[in-house]
Amino acid sequence: MERAIELSKNGLGLVEPNPMVGCVLVKNDHMIGEGFHQRFGGPHAEIHAIESASESTVGSTAYLTLEPCSHFGKTPPCVNALIEAGIRRVVIAQIDPNPLVAGSGIRKLRDAGIEIEVGFMQKSAARVLGPFLKRMNDRLPWIVAKWAMTLDGKIGTSTGDSMWISNEYSRQIVHQIRGRVDGIMVGVNTVLADDPMLTARPNGCRVATRIVVDSMARTPIESKLCQTARQYPTLIGVGPDAPQKNVDQLIQLGCSVWRSPVPLKDEGLMELLIELSERGMTNVLVEGGGALLGSLHDIGQIDECHVFIAPKIVGGEKARIPVLGTGALTVSDCTNLTVDSIQQLGNDIYIFGHPVHQDKPTIQAEESF
Repeated sequence: MERAIELSKNGLGLVEPNPMVGCVLVKNDHMIGEGFHQRFGGPHAEIHAIESASESTVGSTAYLTLEPCSHFGKTPPCVNALIEAGIRRVVIAQIDPNPLVAGSGIRKLRDAGIEIEVGFMQKSAARVLGPFLKRMNDRLPWIVAKWAMTLDGKIGTSTGDSMWISNEYSRQIVHQIRGRVDGIMVGVNTVLADDPMLTARPNGCRVATRIVVDSMARTPIESKLCQTARQYPTLIGVGPDAPQKNVDQLIQLGCSVWRSPVPLKDEGLMELLIELSERGMTNVLVEGGGALLGSLHDIGQIDECHVFIAPKIVGGEKARIPVLGTGALTVSDCTNLTVDSIQQLGNDIYIFGHPVHQDKPTIQAEESF
């Protein structure tokens, strides 16, 4: 299962909105085949594993990070392939919450006389499957937060200057992340201060929609985002009081505009996230500024963090900080981060981790199948 989980990560940025899935076939205590879901619309992990088998799959055990599909979609049902391959036993880490599956794959395998084990290494598999599970269960995209800051926790000086805090190695990592997400989101103040392009350079495997949270539709028509809106998809989320004249100008330049029914704070921000999910977005990278990241933190909607720390000191009480909002009232209330990795990139330190949220039950009792 550890190998299946590692294999599944190879699908990052290539399979969404489908889940990243890995499969390993074992017979007589050694692996005979393996595979992962390689691209959206292509064969699933089980098919690649069966096709790669070095010997007959009859009597083997399949280790799957996610319950196999049981319906006809862009590909035939994987349960049929497992049955036809003579698989004797299937070990599944995570039940598929997709209503089209949701236990039916397990039932079909059991009805075919195949031995089933559910929940083995579920937490490890769910970490990789997190974006898919969140979109299925909560109708929300997976929010990837990124910021670069100095040793004293600043993302810019008191004048707003922030070019460049991190080094070129850190910025390369950021461009890699941009190239595998569905959306890149910033607040309008970041657009006003930095006039960013918000594209991956060089191009990645996905072209992200540039998203601006802009209550009053203040995004300048001469900004890089507006001037390239017909080249790269650009979405401006505005509030209910945004002047229609401003909205019309953005639309004329090729921007898509979504108007929230309520102010873009808390409830309105959640409405925007739901809208992004309904538009098919699984992973959304948020690059700031502090107000937007603070609001997302306050409503518990940061799922993954990429933080770059440069060996610089800005100082000054009016210098910009990465996360604003209400924040924690006591240290014991702080959001803790499960640190997945810490790397040194030149003189920068890169921390990658996941905020610790209360666990939600993701496995149903096997009796329900």
